[in-house]
Amino acid sequence: MTLSAPPLKVERLALSRFTTLGVGGEAEVWTVHDHAQLAAAMQAPYRVLGGGSNLVISDDGVPERVIRLAGEFAVRDLERDASLSSEREYVTGWIGGGAPLPGLVRELARRGLSGLEGTVGIPAQVGGAVWMNAGTRYGEMFDALYSLEIATPGGVRVVTPNDLEHGYRKSGIGRDEIVTRVRLRLGSSTPEEVTARMTFADEARKGQPKMKTPGCAFKNPGGVSAGKLIDEAGLKGYRIGNAMISLEHANFIVNLGGARAADVLAILEHVRSIVGVPLELEYELWP
Repeated sequence: MTLSAPPLKVERLALSRFTTLGVGGEAEVWTVHDHAQLAAAMQAPYRVLGGGSNLVISDDGVPERVIRLAGEFAVRDLERDASLSSEREYVTGWIGGGAPLPGLVRELARRGLSGLEGTVGIPAQVGGAVWMNAGTRYGEMFDALYSLEIATPGGVRVVTPNDLEHGYRKSGIGRDEIVTRVRLRLGSSTPEEVTARMTFADEARKGQPKMKTPGCAFKNPGGVSAGKLIDEAGLKGYRIGNAMISLEHANFIVNLGGARAADVLAILEHVRSIVGVPLELEYELWP
């Protein structure tokens, strides 16, 4: 027997509660559990909010409705799809875009499935991580993608990574498009080997701050470390209000408690005015 989806939930909420930075004003939040509810939510201007990392939301919130994926969009089918897999490749069933990435990575390690070790520690949902091709120098989301289901106001389509112009921190997926589900292409390994690779990648992140932060502020320009450029400019510890450039890693801005989005944006502009190299934001700014 197929159970019906929970009812669509629409609430006016502070978006700060959904972000790793902990800032952001209010918006109308639509929590959708299936494709029918998602289609209804997409009939007016909208934004999609996943794990809330890599995101700075205005203190005034946003005027659009904000969609959050739940229900069937948070389900993980990690069983091997025999019709798509080969002797060397393990292709999963569908994994919801609203599924938390950290839990997925841990479960893949437990099963001895290799491909996403380089994304360890990224506090995102699967759909958002794919949308920005999140990753580290040890790997990114597109390394393990087999296919993607993408929703737009006009309908749903399935594509492969080869259909998208993806690259460093970009997926080629449009701003009005929502990654609802993905299939992964993985390699068979052992839990011990996958865990060892995850541990190695995680060790390289030891210098990153553990406070409230959206993650890296700027993309590395031309292969040069943005954090190194900011550090060399003497900006570690630079503070506006309760937002500060981390003392641990200069490419991170942290919330000391009660910071505002306006404080973060002012720091970003100050960094750009001081560092002698054009810096492209890695953060997504709303609005």
